[in-house]
Amino acid sequence: MLSAERNAAIRHVIADHARLSIEVSEVADADDLFTAGMTSYASVNVMLAIEDAFGVEFPDRMLTRSVFASIEALSTAVGELSDDDVA
Repeated sequence: MLSAERNAAIRHVIADHARLSIEVSEVADADDLFTAGMTSYASVNVMLAIEDAFGVEFPDRMLTRSVFASIEALSTAVGELSDDDVA
């Protein structure tokens, strides 16, 4: 999956689960999702939805705030987990 397609799929998950205080369309790929209103609780819902959407499982080492901080960071993590780092 191309990273642009992956980012679009992640945006869809974020729109459905992150409970941002702004529209996901207003968030740049590198913007901090926590600053945009995502809570730690919502990040767990995002993690579960991403695991389901991409057929991956986040290992303990990736369960950090920085992995879930932005669309860009999530896309990188999903690419690494799916061995699909196509630019």
